[in-house]
Amino acid sequence: MAEQFQLRLADSFMLAPTVRHLSFERVDGQPLAFVPGQFLQVHFHYDDGKPTKRSYSVGTVGDGSGPVERIEIAVSYVEGGAATRLLGELKQGGTIDASGPYGRFCLMEADRNQRYILIATGTGVTPYRAMLPQMEALMASRGCRFVLLYGARNEGELLYGEEFEAFARTHEGFTFHPCLSRGARPNPRPHDRLGYVQDMLAELEPSGETDIAYLCGNPNMVDAAFAALKEHGLAVQQIRREKYISSR
Repeated sequence: MAEQFQLRLADSFMLAPTVRHLSFERVDGQPLAFVPGQFLQVHFHYDDGKPTKRSYSVGTVGDGSGPVERIEIAVSYVEGGAATRLLGELKQGGTIDASGPYGRFCLMEADRNQRYILIATGTGVTPYRAMLPQMEALMASRGCRFVLLYGARNEGELLYGEEFEAFARTHEGFTFHPCLSRGARPNPRPHDRLGYVQDMLAELEPSGETDIAYLCGNPNMVDAAFAALKEHGLAVQQIRREKYISSR
């Protein structure tokens, strides 16, 4: 059930030239109960006093046992954006108003598929970071396999890329494919791919018999990947979508 609360900035750092990772704690000292894949809404006012809000997926990697003390999000800078000004300039110890969690972009206990195809661009990879403990549990309990296709223009824009690389090295059932649209990185890695994520789907041979897909990020990518997956035989209910739209 969604709550309203204040968050205090505990730590932050730049993930990429235009993306900031922020780590918050609730001002009331309470932990946050959320399901990986859910998001928070940050509430604030425009300069003219009009109330508004922005949504951010929770990216915290918990231990899978329950609520978390730290609430982590990734924020993209939008030129002239009101949320960019608020969150981009927020100092350690500063507070914001928030509510949540919301959303159903989550791994479902009732699923009985053999493989998950996870697709993301930009900060759309954040919910998959939070899902890592669940992925580990599903690999152990059901023998599930996971493939993450993550689209970025270049190596510098691969958010949490080293974390996903490390997880792939220690979990045989997880494969990570960075998909770089502006050319290879200086030191390419075996699982790198060149091009857009939706163009990599044919290599995975998606199947309606075995797969469920999750799409998160740029709306154009989500629409293109959705169409491609349907062509490969996945039914609409096997494709779960969350579009990230930049707002001023």
